[in-house]
Amino acid sequence: MSSPAGRPAVFFDRDGIVNVSPGPGYVERPEDFHLIPEFLDALRVVRERGYAAVIVTNQRGVGLGRVPRETLDKIHALLLERIRAEGLELTDILVCTAVTEEDPRRKPNPGMLFEAAERHGLDLSRSWMIGDSPKDIEAGRRAGCAVTVKVGCTTDTAGADRCVPDMSALVELLRREVPPAEPAGR
Repeated sequence: MSSPAGRPAVFFDRDGIVNVSPGPGYVERPEDFHLIPEFLDALRVVRERGYAAVIVTNQRGVGLGRVPRETLDKIHALLLERIRAEGLELTDILVCTAVTEEDPRRKPNPGMLFEAAERHGLDLSRSWMIGDSPKDIEAGRRAGCAVTVKVGCTTDTAGADRCVPDMSALVELLRREVPPAEPAGR
């Protein structure tokens, strides 16, 4: 599933990391999708270091019929447009719309990370998973990521390797700790 000779990736959860979290609900319209400026800074660091950048997101609202798939696609097209306007790019956006926790792609299961590794030749053992929930951290650990980072830590680290209070602190952590991506074995 993971390609040891591949390049590492940084996997980002979406809601709460890439965009302002809608809280307990869903981002139901493109105009309700508000990009977090520090995400662009984090993405810039990751790309400058030579890492693939992949968003892995549970979007149960689609599976429940609350958000049409076409709307989700429009939201992601808007996201990609904003990222490109900054001279940046994502390697991929993987979405799980499953309603049940048993789905192997739905976080905390690691299926989306395995899929990205297979699709893009990524080395999960040198990759990072960044999220704001225990499900994100568990998915990263179960996929064999080298580092898991929980954003929004107070006292509950959810077993993450690193904990930061907010996205600004995440950017500083990435600047300090993400090494340049060199081929494995060097």
